[in-house]
Amino acid sequence: MVIYAAIIGTGFAARKRVEALRDIPQVHLVAVASRNFERAQRFGTEQQVTASRIEELWHSQQLDLVFICTVNTEHGNLVNQALEHNKHVVVEYPLALNVEHATQLVSLARERKRLLHVEHIELIGGLHLAMKQHIAAVGTPHYVNYRTLAPKDPAPDKWSYCSELLGFPLMAALSRIQRLTDLLGSVAHVTCQGSVQPNSGYFRRCLYSAQLRFHNGTLAELTYGKGEGLWRRSRYIEVRGDLGCLIFNGNHGCLVTKTGEQPIVAAPRQGLFQKDTHWIMEHLTEGKPLYVQPEESLYSLRIAAALQQAAESGQRIML
Repeated sequence: MVIYAAIIGTGFAARKRVEALRDIPQVHLVAVASRNFERAQRFGTEQQVTASRIEELWHSQQLDLVFICTVNTEHGNLVNQALEHNKHVVVEYPLALNVEHATQLVSLARERKRLLHVEHIELIGGLHLAMKQHIAAVGTPHYVNYRTLAPKDPAPDKWSYCSELLGFPLMAALSRIQRLTDLLGSVAHVTCQGSVQPNSGYFRRCLYSAQLRFHNGTLAELTYGKGEGLWRRSRYIEVRGDLGCLIFNGNHGCLVTKTGEQPIVAAPRQGLFQKDTHWIMEHLTEGKPLYVQPEESLYSLRIAAALQQAAESGQRIML
């Protein structure tokens, strides 16, 4: 069985998909496309793949699968077009920037019996797998502190620093919420504070502090920021429970209990796009279950939308 695939996008994720697809014999990458056709041509020449205009993809009878790796604001419309033309779809999170639209897309995929896979490679990474392996040792969790800060000075003038193309930052950073819901379950209510520092269509810094109260009683504090004035990179998560504490600073962690400290080293993040891509192909060709369902990503998107509402209103938002 040969699967004919195309990629929409020319950035980091698109390059990773090209690399991964070249390792899979039963996949033939037929085209790359972009919002800017000249950019698609340059990317196609570099990757030795035919460049196409996006609208031409939908009328290709040969095409089976589309990878959407472009700016966040385009995700929903492109997924909709692909499904309407009966193509399988893989899209980088978030599925859409509007929860109602995203809900419609999940229903459309089920109706058309097409694959809709929202990439969440954080769930198959070494850090998350190590956390899932050891979290039971903390007993009943009651507090989580999750912090990711990415200094960038000067902040670049690119789409990921443009609110119009990126969307609400905690929607763009949906993997953080998805990690928490996968570990802790459903959320009862949220609050959120933060802002972006704008500058001529782009922002110099975004910084948000969110509080999620889970139905199991756990309080999670989620801090996310990038850009200028943050000074030091941080990727830190701790889960405190009645029997112990699980802490990771980067990929290095430890489990602290009454018996002492147990060091934990998580596997590095390299190769996750390849792992995700191989998983998708095994699902399409062999029926292997995927590691995440679109409904799970949709639920995290609803939480992100509630956080946006909380940040704008200053109120607690119930889910």
